[in-house]
Amino acid sequence: MTIEMKSIEILSKAVSKLAEGYEYLPSHQVEYDESKAEEILLEVAEKMWNNYPYPHPQYAGQMLKPPHPIARMSYMLATWINPNNHALDGGKESSAMEKEAVTKIAKMYEWDDFIGHLTGGGTFANLEALWVANQIHPGKVILGSSQAHYTHNRICGVLQIPFHPVAVDDEARMDLGDLERLLQQEDVGTVVVTLGTTGVGAVDPLPEILALQAKYGFRIHVDSAYGGYYKLVDSLGTLATEAYKSIPKVDSIVIDPHKHGLQPYGCGCVLFKDPEVGSLYKHDSPYTYFSSDELHLGEISLECSRAGAAAVALWATLKMFPLDVDGEFAASLKRCRSAAMSLYDKLATDDRFITPLVPDLDIVIWASKAKTTSEISRLSQLTFERAEQKSLYLATFSYPSALIKKVFPEVEVDTEYTTCMRSCLMKPEHQGWLETIWNIIEEVQNELA
Repeated sequence: MTIEMKSIEILSKAVSKLAEGYEYLPSHQVEYDESKAEEILLEVAEKMWNNYPYPHPQYAGQMLKPPHPIARMSYMLATWINPNNHALDGGKESSAMEKEAVTKIAKMYEWDDFIGHLTGGGTFANLEALWVANQIHPGKVILGSSQAHYTHNRICGVLQIPFHPVAVDDEARMDLGDLERLLQQEDVGTVVVTLGTTGVGAVDPLPEILALQAKYGFRIHVDSAYGGYYKLVDSLGTLATEAYKSIPKVDSIVIDPHKHGLQPYGCGCVLFKDPEVGSLYKHDSPYTYFSSDELHLGEISLECSRAGAAAVALWATLKMFPLDVDGEFAASLKRCRSAAMSLYDKLATDDRFITPLVPDLDIVIWASKAKTTSEISRLSQLTFERAEQKSLYLATFSYPSALIKKVFPEVEVDTEYTTCMRSCLMKPEHQGWLETIWNIIEEVQNELA
């Protein structure tokens, strides 16, 4: 793998430019043992070899999209100042940049009047959304698909809110019949709708859930931590397209810029359609709010100290890649989707494989055919291991065996779950590397035959 190096020279120029802004101060330099620091840093570099090659196109496993150089450079540049976006006293300009960047994300969802901010990641963003939901509907049940991220159940445990999973249909989307059954039986305050499950990339049927909202009066929180940027893509399937068109009608949204948004970890974002929810965060902390009468980000967030560098990196990335349907960023997402569909088509037309789902976004799951679900699981584990030996990095995923049976009726179900292969084709470069990826998959399959 070739490590990108050009950014180092650009960053050096930017640091020099940053220093110009503080020339009015008396000279001051941090003293440290440069030789010792170099020795340690080189040791760190060597230790970092013990990672999968996440930035390389032959890494096609988990949701690990490399940050763009502009994001890395901007984040690092900001650390020379190390702003804290809890209050303007700690991050004046980075707070302004956060507000501007978050406004651009909200506009992607057609929201002009909203409240929101960045977080340390999707888990905390979802925690805030469900905390607000519970403030509005105290003690009421939260519902989410059984394929929704496990964090929702865990968050509800932390917040001491009852959570009930909703069954999924044959396409791993929230089952509307089971949802309505639970709405009739339980005192439901909020339904979590996932637009892009982290397991298989399934998009829940938001338009139909909105129709149920009109009947039963619950809040809708959209967890689009992984799939949120696909709002910009106009080449999805009909159900996914209609779901993304319906996002402006929901109550809250979570998106992770550190997934498809080209950002380093950690950078999540939570948005609320009703700005009045800001009043729920009210607290007193006079030592952090003395310098301005403006609304501080810390006054609309459960987190206190937050990296201003994350906001700087996001602001710079959005400056370079605007969130336009016909822009370069949207085109890169289309290439991810195209790569996933191409891989799916190859697998689906090869009778050696099971393909349980047509991808809604850019995640593909598949498995080698076998007589039993336990044997399928064994072959998947071998595929994972042997592909890695050939420098193709895939992932495995535990999928309900009942759904495997739906697409492969001949299989004998002897396990509740079946281990499948899973690939997140989140790099636009995957489109150009697909033949290489497919050749290795075929080579491994031939060895297992």
